[in-house]
Amino acid sequence: MEQPVRRWLVDISGWNPSEDEFSSLVSLLPQHEHSAISRFIKFEDRKRAYISRLLQYSLVHEVLGIHFDKIIINRTIEGKPYLKNGQDMLMNFNFNVSHHGNYVGIASEPVCPVGLDIVSIHIPLHETALELVKNFSSYFTNSEWGKIMNAGSSDDIFSDFLRCWSLKEAFVKALGAGLGYGLHRLEFHHNNWTHISVDIDGVKSTEWRFWHFKIDNLHFATVAKGPPGAAESNQSTLMQVANKEELNTIHPHEDQFIFRTVEDLISVFLREKGLADEFNLL
Repeated sequence: MEQPVRRWLVDISGWNPSEDEFSSLVSLLPQHEHSAISRFIKFEDRKRAYISRLLQYSLVHEVLGIHFDKIIINRTIEGKPYLKNGQDMLMNFNFNVSHHGNYVGIASEPVCPVGLDIVSIHIPLHETALELVKNFSSYFTNSEWGKIMNAGSSDDIFSDFLRCWSLKEAFVKALGAGLGYGLHRLEFHHNNWTHISVDIDGVKSTEWRFWHFKIDNLHFATVAKGPPGAAESNQSTLMQVANKEELNTIHPHEDQFIFRTVEDLISVFLREKGLADEFNLL
């Protein structure tokens, strides 16, 4: 079986399908995915949502060898995607997706719950960086907030705010918790965004691992990996507690992101569905 650890990124900035081409591609996904994509008003948001789904099906297909038409992906109440079939192959296999700005990404793990968060350092119109940041002060501890506000220029403050927010988001997404999880309960420590650790409710955790990557000058990504059994108990994807043999398979090193192209993902998808000759979309 393929090594189940994946870190994929897709740059969608150069992908500009027509509305008809896009609708044709979306129609090939399972019916329940259509509304999750079409609910977005902006075409750019629909593109991100489509590639997010395509990454999930492509990853499951590559890692577990399940045909695209046989893959069943559902979402928990909190919104974390999970594979409904195929657990007999890898009991704790799980993945997480994120998209922001120009990038859509996915990360998977065989044993530990994984969370991924991508942030784009882009200040919304009609609001300054400081005005935006100050709206979120309650989500940070006093120590975190002090470091953010003393980061330097307004741009530095905004960048540090988003990068710290990304750490918190990746943690919650790995945990499988919803928006109700108190982000202020988490206090992150790092050395220039390396050697990252977290205090949970004031207690230092020795079980969580974090990697923070610079994609380009305007985009960053965080991967969070928690201990088996950490996922919320009300999830359909409740993680099983790993035994020592399973824990020995957990890779201690960073797994760097691999860039995938939209064209490559769609080509494989169409070929596996036997439709490569019927579509001229690339």
